[in-house]
Amino acid sequence: MKKLKKKILIVDDEASIIRLLSMRLKANNYEVFVAHDGVDCVKIAEIEVPDLILLDMKMPYADGIRAFEQLIQLDITKSIPVIFMTAFPRIEIKKLVLKMGANGYISKPFDSVELLKNIEELIGE
Repeated sequence: MKKLKKKILIVDDEASIIRLLSMRLKANNYEVFVAHDGVDCVKIAEIEVPDLILLDMKMPYADGIRAFEQLIQLDITKSIPVIFMTAFPRIEIKKLVLKMGANGYISKPFDSVELLKNIEELIGE
């Protein structure tokens, strides 16, 4: 029986980040979904119920924190692991999202080997 691919939702408003992450994750046998803002993030997460969400902090319409607040309030998405991504790392924000229940926090530009290791630790391969 063929093993199902783990699903990862990438949420970022930068096309280059989405392209880079999509290629890397697909090359590592993950199924990839994409959202460009926090509003689409919540919609797609409810439909696809990914195994993990990579969530950018700063985006138009609804930022990462606002999207995360909505995700943790919905029964279908509240247990999905979330790793926040940001180009503007601040220790207060990192502490806040981890206290809210996020599973990780990485700074851009990120080391893709380290990111893959974090993903594998959270959801397996």
